[in-house]
Amino acid sequence: MPNDMPLRTTDDLLQTLLDAPPPEPEVCEIGQVAEIGDGIVIVTGLARALVDELLDFGGGLSGIVFDLEQGRLGVVMLGPSGGVVPGADVRRTGKVVSVPVGQPLLGRVVDGLGRPRDGGAPLSLDRLHPIESAAPPILDRAPVTRPLATGLKAIDAAVPVGLGQRELIIGDRQTGKTSIAIDTILNQKNTGVLCLYCAIGQRGDAVAKVLGAIREGGMLDQCIMVVAGDEEAPGLSYVAPYAAMTMAEALATEGHDVLVVLDDLTHHAHSYRELSLLLRRPPGREAFPGDIFFVHARLLERAGQFKSGSITALPVVETQAENLSAYIPTNLISITDGQIYLSPRLVRKNQFPAVDLGVSVSRVGGKAQNRAFRDVAGNLRVTLSQFEELEEFARFGTRLDADTRKRLARGAAVRRALRQAERDPMPADEQLCVLLAAMEGLLDDKAEAETVAAMVRIRAAVRADGPMTRDLILAGKRLEEADRARILDQARTALAGGDNGPNS
Repeated sequence: MPNDMPLRTTDDLLQTLLDAPPPEPEVCEIGQVAEIGDGIVIVTGLARALVDELLDFGGGLSGIVFDLEQGRLGVVMLGPSGGVVPGADVRRTGKVVSVPVGQPLLGRVVDGLGRPRDGGAPLSLDRLHPIESAAPPILDRAPVTRPLATGLKAIDAAVPVGLGQRELIIGDRQTGKTSIAIDTILNQKNTGVLCLYCAIGQRGDAVAKVLGAIREGGMLDQCIMVVAGDEEAPGLSYVAPYAAMTMAEALATEGHDVLVVLDDLTHHAHSYRELSLLLRRPPGREAFPGDIFFVHARLLERAGQFKSGSITALPVVETQAENLSAYIPTNLISITDGQIYLSPRLVRKNQFPAVDLGVSVSRVGGKAQNRAFRDVAGNLRVTLSQFEELEEFARFGTRLDADTRKRLARGAAVRRALRQAERDPMPADEQLCVLLAAMEGLLDDKAEAETVAAMVRIRAAVRADGPMTRDLILAGKRLEEADRARILDQARTALAGGDNGPNS
């Protein structure tokens, strides 16, 4: 009898399977890999695939359909293509590239697909948003009326940025573009603005420095870092800024003000050009495909001031030999609402941040600038431009009259007052007092070290005075003569105390 038990058990199991309802048929479209390139794959056999659809290559590797041709698809890989071989199966997913969004991303470092890169816990996939979405229509937008303080005197005074603006940071290599972006992020510590830093094609050590600066500044819990390094597939560099903008849109929908730094779109354009040429798209100006303008326009048009929240975009672009007329820089200048130009000429003069106020412009932020700031910095551009002209004229050794020497001294003092150390963003009230002291001649004829010490004393006096000047700025009031006289008296007292001190 015991010998019959396995037979009866097997019979029962077979009978149960026969009595069970048949499984639902699953339709799966499978194609094959025909060709493999550096970051791209040519796929055949998927005649019904759609543009931007995600294809599954197995082993966790996926790709995006970029080109639709008769009998073949051009696919951009979102990972290393070394494990893909000709003839391998490729499956349609019916989905587009999506990334996790929401508050759990704050304080994390992720890649272009939203996967953790910091060794932390896995992210919840409850909220996934596609990386491509249409820009909000005009009726969903609002005017830019609130300032985004960068903490940098040269920018907040002369090239102000508003919440919801798209301001381009442009300049040659090693002129301080990333430093300006980092200082702007650090200055949002007590403002409630959430930040995203998207590193596109950057070296690992450069990204590590940025991460360290944000962590030391206490802003990591208020920031999301999206990283697509230069060692990764160009497809990840291509999708990274779209992923960052999608994460920002989700936060803005919840009512937050969000700052997005895209560092930098030059590498993004290079990645797109590489992929396009490998897919045999016809090259145009400077070998970039004709749709590169649309690639960046549809990304940056998603920023703005909306009824719920705002997205402020600070895209970074690199120039070569100060050539602002190159293809990608001119594209981005025409897309954005202004540019902050960093000049190598000012770098050679040790002027940091090296913002060239003659070329930099903000087409929106002036409307969002605080009125008191506008009253003080209104003549800043004129003062500096006249000073630079006189400075060039004085180089020829011409004998100068007293008025010209006075204007040269004033312009040099104002230029020195605009210098600022890295990782030292300055509150608006301290900026206003330092600039007012420089514009009124309190810093004339002081050497560089003396000017630095004088600014330190003025800032300390402002902090000791309490929130009077800060409340004046936040209230949006004009700087009346009484307020101007009070601030100047405060600055004179601070400077006199330092000059008479034992260490002066």
